[in-house]
Amino acid sequence: MPSAARATSPATLPPAGLDGLDPSWSRLVTVPAGGAEPVDRTWHLLDTAAALAALGVEPVGTVLCVHGNPTWSYLWRRLATQATEAAAAGRPAWRVVAVDQLDMGFSERTGTTRGLPQRVADLSALTDELGLEGPVVTLGHDWGGVVSSGWAVDHPEVLAGLMLLNTAVHQPADEPIPAPLRLTLARGVLGRATVATTGFLDVTLALGHPRLPAAVKAGYRAPYRTAERRGGVGGFVADIPVDEAHPSRAELDRIAGGLRELSVPALMLWGPRDPIFGDRYLDDLRDRLPHADVHRFEGAGHLVAEDVDTASAVLTWLGDRLGSATGVDGPARASGAASVTADEGPQEARVDPAARRPLWSHLDELVGSRDTALIEMVPSGSRGSGAGPRRVSWGLLSRRVTEIALGLRKHGVRPGDRVSLLVQPGADLTAVLYACLRLGAVVVVADAGLGVRGLTRAVRGSWPDHVIGQLPGLTAARALGWPGRVVSTQTLSPVLARALGVEASLPEIAALGRRAAAALAELPPVPSEDAPAAILFTSGSTGPAKGVVYRHGQLEALRDALAAQYGIGPGTGLVAGFAPFALLGPALGATSVTPDMDVTAPRTLTARAVAAATAAVDATVVFLSPAALTNVVATSAALDDADRRALAGVETFLSAGAPVSGSLLAAAGELMPSATPHTPYGMTEGLLMTDVTLQGVRAAAVDAAADTAADDGSTAGSSTTAGSTTVGSTGRAAAGGVCVGLPTATTRVRIAGLDERGRASDASTDAPGVTGEIVVSAPHLKTGYDALWLTDRETVRGVPAGERWHRTGDVGHLDAAGRLWVEGRLPHVVTTASGPLTPVAPEQAVERVSAVARAAVVGVGPAGTQQVVVVVETAPRSRRPGLAGPDLAADVRDAVLAATGRRVAAVLVVPDLPTDVRHNSKIDRARLARWATSVLSGGRMVRP
Repeated sequence: MPSAARATSPATLPPAGLDGLDPSWSRLVTVPAGGAEPVDRTWHLLDTAAALAALGVEPVGTVLCVHGNPTWSYLWRRLATQATEAAAAGRPAWRVVAVDQLDMGFSERTGTTRGLPQRVADLSALTDELGLEGPVVTLGHDWGGVVSSGWAVDHPEVLAGLMLLNTAVHQPADEPIPAPLRLTLARGVLGRATVATTGFLDVTLALGHPRLPAAVKAGYRAPYRTAERRGGVGGFVADIPVDEAHPSRAELDRIAGGLRELSVPALMLWGPRDPIFGDRYLDDLRDRLPHADVHRFEGAGHLVAEDVDTASAVLTWLGDRLGSATGVDGPARASGAASVTADEGPQEARVDPAARRPLWSHLDELVGSRDTALIEMVPSGSRGSGAGPRRVSWGLLSRRVTEIALGLRKHGVRPGDRVSLLVQPGADLTAVLYACLRLGAVVVVADAGLGVRGLTRAVRGSWPDHVIGQLPGLTAARALGWPGRVVSTQTLSPVLARALGVEASLPEIAALGRRAAAALAELPPVPSEDAPAAILFTSGSTGPAKGVVYRHGQLEALRDALAAQYGIGPGTGLVAGFAPFALLGPALGATSVTPDMDVTAPRTLTARAVAAATAAVDATVVFLSPAALTNVVATSAALDDADRRALAGVETFLSAGAPVSGSLLAAAGELMPSATPHTPYGMTEGLLMTDVTLQGVRAAAVDAAADTAADDGSTAGSSTTAGSTTVGSTGRAAAGGVCVGLPTATTRVRIAGLDERGRASDASTDAPGVTGEIVVSAPHLKTGYDALWLTDRETVRGVPAGERWHRTGDVGHLDAAGRLWVEGRLPHVVTTASGPLTPVAPEQAVERVSAVARAAVVGVGPAGTQQVVVVVETAPRSRRPGLAGPDLAADVRDAVLAATGRRVAAVLVVPDLPTDVRHNSKIDRARLARWATSVLSGGRMVRP
């Protein structure tokens, strides 16, 4: 490295005027000579102790913050600010001590080589000089994560918790270090990139997402203006243990091993777009600290503290996890007189082990049966070949599941391992899924409907240990760098297998299992009901798809709820136009079939394909998504007499996944005249919460109309409006939204009312006529989200400890009969000056205008004063986006005014409303709101 790396200079205070930095926090601390380096060293650090003293408050503990390379204590300025503000507001007072490591920031330039062991010792010497007493919580980023972790391992007597932002404590010997660091470490590059020029600093600041403001970049550059000031930047990079012989490797291994012994609360806040410390390092840390709370901020990168508000997250976590340790109670789990109370909600049910039926119990019982378990209408790889449907018997499926489970165990899959399944619905996916469950592995199911980007986020976020996939999925996995040991569903050529990183094929795995079975090998014990079983991804219709964690007991409860609600069991023929229901067929004992369709595009399903699938299993139950159902009705003219006879045998018809109108249910009912049409309400987090039949929808509409008439006649001028639901003297809600019926037998539903800004209360109620966030509880509800601690926390806000409720993010109301009406999504509530407006009721009113095919209601403008804008698809379809014509605009305005009493600011026309990729029916109102804001403020009139 250049001689500038050996330059020395004293510690100084930062210059005045750095953006966001209070100069009163800065102090210089000299650590007396001693230890391995008998020379006094002076540090610059930020310390809020004086600010707390000025407020007259005693700190409840200290957050010891350690930056990485090439940042400095400036990284923690927001935490120092928010912690001081929290103390001033009467909340727990946390002292923030944020150091500049020696040779970094405004601390002393020592001119010496300081490896990892020395830096850990340096920090210990400083905290000894500060007289830092417990409780202490460490917080580190980048190389500061390693140094702070070393301090934590060495100070268990005062350590109360450990927090980490993007960092790593272990570099596998068989994996290369990240590419940007390899380039920097190359011969002849290190000195120029890190010391002689600002290259390394420039690249780090460019990793901010979104782009950092110029004033913030100037703050980070302030200590590193000259080469003589950047010696520590190069020294840190040179200290990366690239191999076993590196001088710092032993210390890194010591720290990594020591983390496994820590039992204190831990938090990891992560930016997954980091090209240096990616998700593989997060996975390693989660393995070492399995009790840690984890939150991945989708879209954030290496400088996660700049990309998102990690300071608020840190203070929230300290209150939740360390309130009792500091003598300060954390926030109550429930508040308000109307909150869910401990004696109201379902408690965690425990199943008698002797009575428990695992998900594969029917497979065990029917191991010798030749009856059909499932049918593939178009077997994998046979599309266009003319091959007929493939039938799989219960006996064959049962044996196949056992063979694959034993083979996977021999291959190295262990209980608790995550296995990503990149397989289309069919016999292979069903067999592999049940084999993994029986083995105790955790299946990761992110369907292709998420698209390549969504699948990549899902797979990388869940960081599977193994991937089992078909050729298209494995090709994408290799190209996009998805993790996991790879198994292909088919035998590939040696060249192709090597190219895709495939270690084995499913036929080879099954052969391994057959040999193990012949040798009387046994599978592990049946996983407990508390063992994790699956991570299922949401549709991503209102943001990045989230991984929903289910345990075995919850999946078993879901199976039982479906069986009880719809009478599905042995002897039932089940047509599943939505992949998850096909996978539940064997658990229910039903014979299942997925119709001929592209599962990534439900609109490809035709009426004839449904009829063919129905005939194949003599189906009595049919499940279709709303988008699929729309196309089935639209293509029904192609049905012949045999098709109609097959559909006439259906007894129960289900459609869910998005609101289903009564008219669409009625049209489907005409195709299946013997069936009772149902529209269940649920979500990935809880697949069956309420249910209503077509008759029930009609009865609810009659009741709502009667209520409206009664209100108009007896309380004119005195009604109160909550969202788009008007409550009159009868206490019943006027028609607004989609009626989804009554809670199922094991489900409870409550409503957390909205305030004037559209925010849901902590408290909830089961009173009729209150519009708010829908809150549900049931034994088959999810455990939580994977690596989304903050999201988990929000979904249980106001819930007593020991109960499992879920804030759905949907808004709606209960009527006097206890029926639930869904009025939209919480993020889509329009917050006008006269109060919140939920979107579904006005959209329904607009869709009754003859020229409108579909409508979306969105808000434009600042929260609290938003203007109502309606975006419509017309019939016939418009060719380009634009303002609605005068007649259409007038009809739309009149419809909304009559339905809600609200005035519409603008009516826009588009060829197609944007929808989610899985259901092709959930309208992306957030995207439409951004688009409408742009075009109405003078932007280009492009398609949304």
